Amino acid sequence: MICEKPMALNAADCREMITACKQANRMLSIGYRLHFEPHNIEVMRLGQKQILGKVTQLETANGFTWGGPPTWRLKKAMAGGGGLMDMGIYAIQGARYTLGQEPIAVKATQEKTKPELFKDVDETVFWELEFPGGFKSNGKSSYNNNWGYLKAKTEKGFFELEPAYGYGGIDGRTSNGPMNIPNVIQQALQMDDFANCINLKKPTRVPGEEGLKDMLVVDAIYRSLDSGKREKIG
Repeated sequence: MICEKPMALNAADCREMITACKQANRMLSIGYRLHFEPHNIEVMRLGQKQILGKVTQLETANGFTWGGPPTWRLKKAMAGGGGLMDMGIYAIQGARYTLGQEPIAVKATQEKTKPELFKDVDETVFWELEFPGGFKSNGKSSYNNNWGYLKAKTEKGFFELEPAYGYGGIDGRTSNGPMNIPNVIQQALQMDDFANCINLKKPTRVPGEEGLKDMLVVDAIYRSLDSGKREKIG
């Protein structure tokens, strides 16, 4: 089965889902369509293989300006959170798959310019992810800012996507020039791959464990917002 992101309201629920699917002998995949999108795949290659040298600075951001009336997305009991859960999950993913590493700690802050609208959930969240070896990346999410980028500086140049996370119109460039990669129907590629995984009985590249890793980060960000301190992830 394919589950939409974010996978669950928290990491504990993610673990229950993973266990239930294993007990039922069912394959679980999370709807991370960007793992099948060629611009983001190129970012994974550039960052993880250090094509332009090690990444020395990384910034990811995703958000939009909420223009409609309050819905279930603005109710914490139903959505789990606000802009962080809905939009920030992409920015968290972007940092993780650019580096090919899992963050170990996070420090986060937030702001609300429309507290009457976002009284129950977060509006705009800023975070600093700490990775093994001491590298730190900056991320942010929002329901009140139109963001959508991934920007990396490296020892030998840079690479970036903007727009980075949408369903179409993704564009990328590096210090060597434009990426010149065509846009694709992302979810078609995602579903085709999952079908092949089922038919060939091979693992999906975006299993439930991938969703769990993101929710461990999200949980830690919310803990940091409450404590005002650096929080360990896991």
